[in-house]
Amino acid sequence: MRSSRTRWRLLAGVATGLLAGPVGAPSAPPASAPSAWHTADPGYRWSFPQDHGPHPGYQNEWWYFTGHLASVGPPEPKVRFGYQLTLFRIGLLPAPPPLQSRWASANLLMGHAAITDLTRGEHRFSELLVREMPDLAGFGPVRGVGGSTIAWARAPAGSDGVWQVRWEGDRFELEMVDRDRGMALRLTARPARPVVFQGPNGFVRKAQAPGRASLYTSFTRLETEGTLTLGDQRLTVKGLSWMDQEFGSSQLAPEVAGWDWYGLQLADGRDLMLYVMRRKDRGVELRSGTLVERDGRVRYLAPGDWSVREDGSWTSRATKTTYPAGWMVEVPGEGLRLRIEPDLADQENRAALAGIHYWEGSVRVLDATGAPCGQGYVELTGHGEGNRPPL
Repeated sequence: MRSSRTRWRLLAGVATGLLAGPVGAPSAPPASAPSAWHTADPGYRWSFPQDHGPHPGYQNEWWYFTGHLASVGPPEPKVRFGYQLTLFRIGLLPAPPPLQSRWASANLLMGHAAITDLTRGEHRFSELLVREMPDLAGFGPVRGVGGSTIAWARAPAGSDGVWQVRWEGDRFELEMVDRDRGMALRLTARPARPVVFQGPNGFVRKAQAPGRASLYTSFTRLETEGTLTLGDQRLTVKGLSWMDQEFGSSQLAPEVAGWDWYGLQLADGRDLMLYVMRRKDRGVELRSGTLVERDGRVRYLAPGDWSVREDGSWTSRATKTTYPAGWMVEVPGEGLRLRIEPDLADQENRAALAGIHYWEGSVRVLDATGAPCGQGYVELTGHGEGNRPPL
């Protein structure tokens, strides 16, 4: 999940190799370097807009945007897209090592981006994985006034430009480009309702055992506009996005295989977030849900308040992984009986740099009569052999 959106593992060898690389950091932290990561605290004291920015000292953090866009103006008819842009901060050390070097860093930056042409049925994915260092990648605090770059990195080799998430006082500015993959985004995403705490005070558990938790907030509706490039076509687009930010230091419990996450924007103005932590024995370790009302009020759903049942499957030709590909969701106390269907079967992200694959896809939401009643994104991690995300 983000708690859930995309949250990922770096194989230990990848992290160790980058930390020990020829750019100034030692292969092991000096004895005087901080050694303890912060843990998620249910009493965390939030302060916005500063908490939209990074949280050094926590081992993992991500800014996860997904959304639905449509072309504006010519050409006609309109072209519909789903998109994902995620920047991850992956901690190597709780703080930079005490070296007299500008290249002494404590983090990696991993980026995942996808554009799905829902009209033509095409999914493209791009990724990057770099070390935080001058002129390559970095993270910055959000200040009370003016614009602030939250996370940024140079685009993949062969592409002029950057991947970045910025906070501009009342909105996010998003950017990515990969010329080899023929894809680019430049978007403004403005919150249409207040920040949502996904769990009381943003505290969410990832397993039954103590200490396995994170801090998780969302903007479940962001009015979005900008430009999208796919192939040789650059379009002006407009639509609606969802943003998750999550940070913490706990790893998945040993018995957990992965998670399934659902972020749904309903046509009646309500938003629904559900996630299921799956065990290796196919049982459920933990479930959580949040319903956001039209006016922004939040209701936390107990496990007995809702259910999700898989209804269909799809097998990737590339990875041979079988994923669920259709779901029935019920929240009886809210009068919700929903069918969720993928807008495109193959929305698998194959991240070679991190050695993982997962399904992150645009979905349509239907009511009990089969009529369209919303849209959303679903994330499926840890499916298939040897594909467990140990964050």
